[in-house]
Amino acid sequence: MKIRVKFAKRGTMKFVGHLDLMRYFQKAIKRAGIDIAYSAGFSPHQILSFAAPLGLGCVSEGEYLDMEINSESSSEEIRTALQNAMVEEMEILSVRVLPDKAKNAMALVAGADYEITLRQGYELPDGWQGRFLDFCNQSEIVVLKKTKKSEKEVNIRPLIYRAAQTKDGIFVQLASGSAKNLKPELVMESFYHFLGLEFIPLAVEVKRLEMYGNIGSEEEINLVALEEFGEKFEK
Repeated sequence: MKIRVKFAKRGTMKFVGHLDLMRYFQKAIKRAGIDIAYSAGFSPHQILSFAAPLGLGCVSEGEYLDMEINSESSSEEIRTALQNAMVEEMEILSVRVLPDKAKNAMALVAGADYEITLRQGYELPDGWQGRFLDFCNQSEIVVLKKTKKSEKEVNIRPLIYRAAQTKDGIFVQLASGSAKNLKPELVMESFYHFLGLEFIPLAVEVKRLEMYGNIGSEEEINLVALEEFGEKFEK
């Protein structure tokens, strides 16, 4: 049975990197007594995968992992067992059963919501949130995108799906995944340059709110939360 687990990563857990988070869940699954399936071969490993790595120093209310299990426990039984194996700043939000032929979350993810605020002690000019909306409403936003091998100019405007002002910061919905991916830090760096300021990475705090798959086309994006691709399961 394939299941999708949605979880929150809060507080000091933001300093735990992706590889350590994978090891953490591998051990937590064992402590929870989940009958997870293992790969075949000389060195069997748990069959699980994460939707998308979260940047170090970021918190989230919408992280996902997929795994295969051998038992047919109910969604709530699995959620409770996993939650009992979690540390205080990790919360298992839901467990959904996936169709047998469902794509895994890593292959499916196409977009993500973020809330971006300023850390205590850092400031931007008054009205910066409104200026951010002006920034996003440009027809083109060209940035210098760096990879391990090269640098090239890229128009990131098509990768910003939505933007709005919040009480303490701004909300953005960005392209995410293997095909198209835009990091919120790159958006903020470009925004700082738009304001004529030098970007200070430590000035901004990023919270991921949700991740989505696209059930539309490349031209007409129709995002659906990864949680919604599965359903609750009762014995």
